[in-house]
Amino acid sequence: MPTHHITVDCPVHDSFRVQQVAGMFDVPLAERATERFEVDVPDESENWQIGLIVGPSGSGKSTVARHAFGNNLYASAEWPADRAVIDCFGKLSVRHVVDLFTAVGFGSPPSWVKPYQVLSNGERFRCDLARALAAGMTNDRRAGIRHSSFGNSSLIVAFDEFTSVVDRNVAKVCSAAIAKGIRRGHLPCRFVAVTCHYDVADWLEPDWIVDMATGELRRRRLRRPRIELEIHRCKLAAWQLFKRHHYLSGSLAPGARCYLTTWEGIPVNFCATMPVITKKNHRRFTRIVTLPDFQGIGIGMRAVAAVAALHRAEGHRINVTSSHPALIRHCQRSPLWRAVNVKKTGGSNRGTSRFPTYRSAAGRAVVSFEYIGPAHATDTLARINHV
Repeated sequence: MPTHHITVDCPVHDSFRVQQVAGMFDVPLAERATERFEVDVPDESENWQIGLIVGPSGSGKSTVARHAFGNNLYASAEWPADRAVIDCFGKLSVRHVVDLFTAVGFGSPPSWVKPYQVLSNGERFRCDLARALAAGMTNDRRAGIRHSSFGNSSLIVAFDEFTSVVDRNVAKVCSAAIAKGIRRGHLPCRFVAVTCHYDVADWLEPDWIVDMATGELRRRRLRRPRIELEIHRCKLAAWQLFKRHHYLSGSLAPGARCYLTTWEGIPVNFCATMPVITKKNHRRFTRIVTLPDFQGIGIGMRAVAAVAALHRAEGHRINVTSSHPALIRHCQRSPLWRAVNVKKTGGSNRGTSRFPTYRSAAGRAVVSFEYIGPAHATDTLARINHV
């Protein structure tokens, strides 16, 4: 483990006002202002996946990160105002860009086709994360996402001003999302966050922390706090908050059974189910939306599983059908779901007289899964405390 001895300086330009300030506050003047840092930072020869350099403003975080990780420290760049963010990743394929977006918790297709400038602060931050990871992989000649373990990867991506532009709830979710992507091997790199915010440490779960306030290196794997969600049966009116984030139609059938998920009283997810046409006691999820600021840590599928368990307790079979890669990947590895149908060209576009507004999966490759997990009888409120 190398110890970094860093000296930075800058010229002090003599002027009348400089002399005034020096006299007023007894500031010693020299030809150059000098600052020295001495800190231990783990390098790529050691076994770690996530690191954190944290400290107050002016404590030398960026200087140490630049000295330790060089070109691996991401430098932000301008985003084109006339292009969708999905088009701003060079030669990476659409599939790889979607995988990157999903891994950092940016899972809303309607936002992928918008320019960077119109996105929310949380969405912009996730786009910057995705671009930093893409740039790192391109520099390392790894132009693709591989779903395996990269605990000893030599590729390091360091990100300065981590979560500085987002509110603190979003910062926690973003930290947990990227930690999840790294730990599960969806992001083939090691990640170093550089920030002045200490509150991300528990959610990022770093293997080591350099605290620039004390100059100390601490090795520990923190455990992320549990998230307790509440799921309420709700009316169709709750859909208004979520509909613009859904990648299909913003409409919702009047007969849908709706559920709202909240975290500390804040709405975070909406899902609704409908009867499966011509099949008795069989329902399907017709809408599943997690708000962009809370994507990437599994809230959506936890809520879906809880609602599915409730339907099973009522004697219903329940399916979810989707083309979203994150949902498909989750269901494929989960013991709660079983794949029952794959349609490479989607379903039929035909409706019926009973359901004239029925929207099928025509034209989209989709996979359908049936819930086979345990039934769970409850009232209109469910609690999940293990997300």
